[in-house]
Amino acid sequence: MNLIRIGTRKSPLAMWQAYAVEQKLKKQGYLTKVIPISSHGDKNLIQPLYRMDIVGVFTKDLDIALLNNEVDIAVHSLKDVPTILPDSIEITAFLERDYEQDILIRNSSSSKNTGNFNDLYVGCSSLRRRAFWKSQYPNVIFGDIRGNIQTRLNKLESENFDATIFSLAAIKRLNIPLSYEVLDFIIPAPSQGVIAVTSLKTNTEIKKAVNKINHKKTQICVQIERSFLNELEGGCTAPVGAIAKIEGENVHFKAGIVSLEGNDKVLLNEVFPFVNSELHGKKLADKAKKMGADKIIEEIKIK
Repeated sequence: MNLIRIGTRKSPLAMWQAYAVEQKLKKQGYLTKVIPISSHGDKNLIQPLYRMDIVGVFTKDLDIALLNNEVDIAVHSLKDVPTILPDSIEITAFLERDYEQDILIRNSSSSKNTGNFNDLYVGCSSLRRRAFWKSQYPNVIFGDIRGNIQTRLNKLESENFDATIFSLAAIKRLNIPLSYEVLDFIIPAPSQGVIAVTSLKTNTEIKKAVNKINHKKTQICVQIERSFLNELEGGCTAPVGAIAKIEGENVHFKAGIVSLEGNDKVLLNEVFPFVNSELHGKKLADKAKKMGADKIIEEIKIK
């Protein structure tokens, strides 16, 4: 193998993630080249993700690059990757999760720039973040906001939002010096804070190379989270949160699904043995359905 071509989106965060993968591969002795590719999700910064009739809005163009042999691997924020991939593509490696939390960045010019969560005007296009917030603070008002971090920070000021929401991983990875508040009442998206590498199933040489940088414990946790999401038929934009953590010999799993207006919700907080834990995603989703999650999902589909 002479060179591993690494496909990535062009945003600063996506490029950072690609370079993180590149550095790990270089430490294993491989030659690499990062190849930026425009994605549909990056081109359309006006329409909210949940209104785009595209599965894998941030991953589709990278999938095409893999299939066309333009790149050997593709690097993604795993939370953007659909739970069902194209038949010929698979996730080859998971990097160790760093930060899974959602955080609030306030507009310093707003009169509501401290303390209160209940009557803010928040720039946020994520159905999950909106739903979990409304379940706790029903008087909040949301406006759509899209774009990379700097674009959204500019819109925070120019569109007079009181605050906006980011993943902590994005802020930490780019080392942006911002004051923030961790939103503990919002359960993270499944796989949030995890960088994933995909490749063609048939490319055994590439798969063998990339598997050397895989973090097994992170893989186990996100497979539970993604199995839970897939079984609920939620998709990447549904208001489903799930986070699994390995502590000692047990997995601690916290998850929830909330109706769009925050009125109905199903929450899970489970602990189970680390052994055979990959089987629990489906079981936990079945339990959530019996508690009413399937009804919430159907109501969301109708809307």
